[in-house]
Amino acid sequence: MTLYKYLKKQKQNQRKMWAILLDPDKVDLKNFEQLYKRIQNANPDLLLVGGSFLSEQKLDKLVKKLKKHCELPVVLFPGSPAQITSHADAILLLSLISGRNAEYLIGKHVESAPILYHSGLEVIPTGYMLIENGRSTSVEYISNTKPIPRNKTDIALATALAGEMLGMKMLYLEAGSGAQKPVPLKMISAVSKHSRLPIIVGGGIKTKTRMLKAWAAGADLVIVGTAFENDGFA
Repeated sequence: MTLYKYLKKQKQNQRKMWAILLDPDKVDLKNFEQLYKRIQNANPDLLLVGGSFLSEQKLDKLVKKLKKHCELPVVLFPGSPAQITSHADAILLLSLISGRNAEYLIGKHVESAPILYHSGLEVIPTGYMLIENGRSTSVEYISNTKPIPRNKTDIALATALAGEMLGMKMLYLEAGSGAQKPVPLKMISAVSKHSRLPIIVGGGIKTKTRMLKAWAAGADLVIVGTAFENDGFA
């Protein structure tokens, strides 16, 4: 069973999931054993690997170690076409559908397509929606796009539906790394009620209570990154 079919099945069974997002630039591989123990104790469903400025070498080394020691699926969450390694299980091919920068809608994908074609990775087209969180984020700066305003649920819903109609297989509502405010629950609920796709929510999920609220609102998969890095997810 492919990872995407597995995620769809979990959605159909209404089983909520969560994943840890690891940034190779922030992982000390010399202390990998300690990281591995923390991952085991946290007991996530998936591991995502990616970041804004990471090097290909660090990415490859981390993914290899994770695959050697962990049985969990390891999924790439790329910030650029260079962030690809064939040692992972799958990649979220992100299209920034909330923005209007053609480079992040199709341009970067053209650059990475030949590499992905020969990589053997399962490619999962994912509509990536950046949501306002109260401060500027790395994604907003690098992509040169504006996030969807927090109070514009109608725009978020229309964007999500457009992504689904264009053939995206998943939707990712992202408040940004270390967000001050997570994606509004009202927005998650609206997208979930009108879309048949698995809904991923990330950014600003600092506590398990926030994760539970995101699940209750309709998120199928919640991503935790900064809180796990800081050992503050409780």
